[in-house]
Amino acid sequence: MAKRTQKAGATAKFGARYGVSVRRNAGSAMAKKSKKYTCPVCQYKKVTRKSVGIWHCNKCDYTFAGGAWEPFTRASDANSRILRRSVEGATTADMAFIAQQAAMDYERSLLESEEE
Repeated sequence: MAKRTQKAGATAKFGARYGVSVRRNAGSAMAKKSKKYTCPVCQYKKVTRKSVGIWHCNKCDYTFAGGAWEPFTRASDANSRILRRSVEGATTADMAFIAQQAAMDYERSLLESEEE
């Protein structure tokens, strides 16, 4: 006899309720939550979620705050970049000035290429 349903995975408990996109999003969130991640200290893939935003490495016993579903979010990546720049000596004003100069140089090169 043929199978009647597709594999639903962790979202099988919802049955036919809530719609496909909601169940798909819930499934991806549950998969992210239970996945093991790499520890920022010992570099082993032993980081698991203890509760919402609390992540713990089972090897080196390091506990840190992160996102609700993943330990490292886009905002945390941006913050670490800002911190690294401040440690290296470049301030945000310096970075803004560098970006402005690069934009002006690009505009000049466009104008020069149009004139030729």
